Amino acid sequence: MLDYKCCGQRSVRSMRRGGTVPCLLRKKDDLSFMSRKKILVQWVQVAAGLLVFALGIYMTIYANIGLAPWDCLSVGISRRTPLNLGAAVTLVSVFVFGIDLFLKERIGFGTVMDTLLTGPMIQFFQDVNPLPENRSILAGIVIMLTGFVFMAVGMRIYMGAEQCCGPRDALLVGLGKRLPSVPIGYVEILLWSAVLLAGWLLGGPVGIGTVLSTFGAGAIMQAVYSVIRFEPRDLRHKDILEVKKILLNGE
Repeated sequence: MLDYKCCGQRSVRSMRRGGTVPCLLRKKDDLSFMSRKKILVQWVQVAAGLLVFALGIYMTIYANIGLAPWDCLSVGISRRTPLNLGAAVTLVSVFVFGIDLFLKERIGFGTVMDTLLTGPMIQFFQDVNPLPENRSILAGIVIMLTGFVFMAVGMRIYMGAEQCCGPRDALLVGLGKRLPSVPIGYVEILLWSAVLLAGWLLGGPVGIGTVLSTFGAGAIMQAVYSVIRFEPRDLRHKDILEVKKILLNGE
């Protein structure tokens, strides 16, 4: 039902006589503006979430006790090429994003922003960090576990914008669809094993942090989501085409 209260008595009488009601057009324009504004706010939310997420990733790298598979690969590339860490992360993300496109996975603006922004954000934290290299295993464990918390919070902020998942998650989903007889957990293990092997061969650090990342990150993430009462499966993500429709038509 349309809300005519904004129209005023003259407009209501005009409607009864069959005349035009300019305020109804303004009502639609206002709704279109609000829809577009909401999308812009969600993009800012994605960027803010990625910033917190990138801080968490950098903390796991700074811990210096071994890395998760994807981070191990990025560090390995940065050690073997002139690329810094942020550029290496972006290179890996762009490569995975290309595979997602090839697999025809659902892509959102959040996926694109994750691909392009996370690497530079990680590099930013590395550049501004005034602390010396960590050489304590105990301190490294504490730093890494804290990093997992920041990653979980960042993902909560990022996913709450409902702009689709990051390129690596999209890749896992795409592979899972094409291997329907293989449980998704096993698909994830195979993917992580291949990425970790490539990272290790390139000189990426593997250690106790790798084990913590593999088995601890998910547990901490679930604990954080339980505390803040967040359920990712309840989200309704919008891909690029859906967002484009909203921006163009205000629908």
